[in-house]
Amino acid sequence: KITKIFITHLHGDHIFGLPGLLCTLSLQRSPDASVAPIDIYGPLGLRSFLWRSLELSHSEPLLPYSVHELVPTQDQCPDGEFRDFSGLDRGEALARAPPGTVVHLDPETDSYLLLEDEELSVRAFRLFHRVPSFGFVMEEKPRPGKLKVHILQELGVPPGPLYGELKRGRAVELSSGARVLPRDVLSPPVPGRKVCVLGDCSGPVGPGALRLCGQADLLVHEATLADGLQDAARQRGHSTPGQAARFAAECRARRLVLTHFSQRYPPGGHRRLQSQAETATAGHQVTLAEDLMTIEIPVKN
Repeated sequence: KITKIFITHLHGDHIFGLPGLLCTLSLQRSPDASVAPIDIYGPLGLRSFLWRSLELSHSEPLLPYSVHELVPTQDQCPDGEFRDFSGLDRGEALARAPPGTVVHLDPETDSYLLLEDEELSVRAFRLFHRVPSFGFVMEEKPRPGKLKVHILQELGVPPGPLYGELKRGRAVELSSGARVLPRDVLSPPVPGRKVCVLGDCSGPVGPGALRLCGQADLLVHEATLADGLQDAARQRGHSTPGQAARFAAECRARRLVLTHFSQRYPPGGHRRLQSQAETATAGHQVTLAEDLMTIEIPVKN
């Protein structure tokens, strides 16, 4: 069922499992040229890593995949750590690499538009880490409001296809010549849900993150080290629970999920990190992430 994969940055603990995942997914599918490819999004250099890993290991996934690379900026990592991977996969290597696109930063929105359709959009924004890192925002489009059936009946609109047209936001014309507008027979649209997932970082780069994550229904933020180790966290390109909570408060996020805990904290010690975040958010809801955790985000009224 996986159709999209998003990679925040190119550190090994975030990408080494990707070739194996593609091979596993390939075993679950039959080769079919009509099957849409899996779209993989991540920093520049991801395409080269992926296809070379599969080629060197003589792995031949049956399923098609495309890699869409985000071009980072030099201010996303410390001086001297930035690597320009734009020269990879040229010439003969280009023909062996999977298809895909290269996505550049939109300076007007300070973000990267990755996909958009009638139902949702996905954008990426820049983060600061030891290597360029990204966050992702998945936002639903507003859902059409409910039809006011009693008004439709009063206007003489017969049930059937015309109801569907109005629901889709299109005006209709009756046999009498009267024109019915969607705004006259629809309740207000239902706001879409918004989920923001930040990769490893010590903070955002530029205004894009705060702008895109505003009023998120769910914000996932790393909290590698406790608040008392903020300097150490910053030096390593990571965050503390307090930092995560303050960013969530700035965004007016409805729910904060903490993740990426240092191994120095045993499972029972994670509660301390949760308490620090709750203190910084004045008791707002904070959740500790767990492997395979599922969080339901209700449709808004």
